[in-house]
Amino acid sequence: MLTLSVYVISPFLHSGGGRRAIQITRLHKIITLTFIVGVIVGALVLAKLGPYFSTTERKVIVFAGAASAPVLEEAARIFEAKYAVKVELRLGGSGSVLSAMKISKTGDLFIPGSPEYLLQGAKLGVVNITDGRVTIFAYLVPAIIVQKGNPKNITSLEDLARPGIRVGIGDPESVCVGLYAKDLLERNGLWESVSRNIVVYAQSCDATAALIPAGAVDAIIGWHVFQAWTPDKADIIWITPSKIPKISYIAGAISTFAEHRSSAEAFLDFLTSKDVQTIWSKYGYFATEQDARTHAPEAEIPRLEDLV
Repeated sequence: MLTLSVYVISPFLHSGGGRRAIQITRLHKIITLTFIVGVIVGALVLAKLGPYFSTTERKVIVFAGAASAPVLEEAARIFEAKYAVKVELRLGGSGSVLSAMKISKTGDLFIPGSPEYLLQGAKLGVVNITDGRVTIFAYLVPAIIVQKGNPKNITSLEDLARPGIRVGIGDPESVCVGLYAKDLLERNGLWESVSRNIVVYAQSCDATAALIPAGAVDAIIGWHVFQAWTPDKADIIWITPSKIPKISYIAGAISTFAEHRSSAEAFLDFLTSKDVQTIWSKYGYFATEQDARTHAPEAEIPRLEDLV
């Protein structure tokens, strides 16, 4: 219920009765007109948001690979403030959060760091990628991330096999960037030699990226965006384009367990809006396949329709 209190101070209210009656009548007309305009504006706002939110649905639960963590965290805060819809982010390795969704049978959205995990999600019955909606947000290119200033003078994949170089990658069994790192090294005939120098298998993308600012390793094979996450502590060494076998992308799909479907659809739309495109760009993500191909023109890009 809306209570409207209007306080009017007018010199006309202290004059004669006739003039006072005329002014009060005019005042009533103004208040009535203002109220009608307010009702119309309110109705338009509700009509615009109506397709998204009901009075009982004010939450969306997102299971996501940490490859998109900085963007999702910032976007969630804006979305909550703008629409008063709570966004619960459950971040981790793409494989780990997928397993958590399957076991708990909860979650409205699944946003892994690579399409391979969307395919796994489809096989597990967590998402429907053939008939359901899948939205691509950004593209990722593998790169070498080193300590600021590159004190070990690492310039190529081959340098990661040098004696004494400490290397970190994501766990290939559960982390999208680890899966791509191992595949990259294997296809270039370097897995055996570089794996001897791997001292950490991180359990998520953000944990992989954190190895550099923490000083735990000399280099990681990560997504190119990792350097933009901590630009004051990390440098990027782009891999020779012909040696990059695959480019990844971040995509999201509504879960088959979704209990807040309209909120999930609204958040998917929001992640592709102009406001959030600026956030993706701020953290170094490539907006288009063409942008990503500037660093890997011959690389494969897994298509969901081809993976099914």
